[in-house]
Amino acid sequence: MLKKKLELFFLTIIVLFSGVLAINYYNSYSFKHNPLPQSYQTQINLKEQKILDNMQKHFGIRKKFPLIITDKIPGRLYGLTSYINNHITIYLNQKVMQESFSCILSDFIAHEYAHALLFYLHAYSAKNDCHSKKWQNTCQLLAGKDCKQYMNQKEIILSKIPFRIQ
Repeated sequence: MLKKKLELFFLTIIVLFSGVLAINYYNSYSFKHNPLPQSYQTQINLKEQKILDNMQKHFGIRKKFPLIITDKIPGRLYGLTSYINNHITIYLNQKVMQESFSCILSDFIAHEYAHALLFYLHAYSAKNDCHSKKWQNTCQLLAGKDCKQYMNQKEIILSKIPFRIQ
């Protein structure tokens, strides 16, 4: 009798978690293969407006750069800014947005806008790094919260848990 109850209990657990896995897979697949949800686009637009306001305030210009959300960026790269033939474009990686949208919103849009602005102002040279002190200051002035060269995956995971690991 106890054996049957244990078998039924474990079978129920297996079915339940198989359902949870299926739902998670479907949600992930849907997110990656459909247009960006309107709520995400709205938040990105609001962040971009804040950045443009700060650009006007601190640099005296208001230059909106094309911001493209794409699933064509390889790997775990969150975004990049291209500067080709005096044309500047910002790209954000849609493949990482579902799990890291808060980081993209708080850090990476300003991060890429800082690159775009410095390209626009011709403030890069062969001598200075794309993530120089000047870039960090620009990123912070544009509303970036954590203006580093890149974001460590461990930092993103740790920022999601409600406690600190020592």
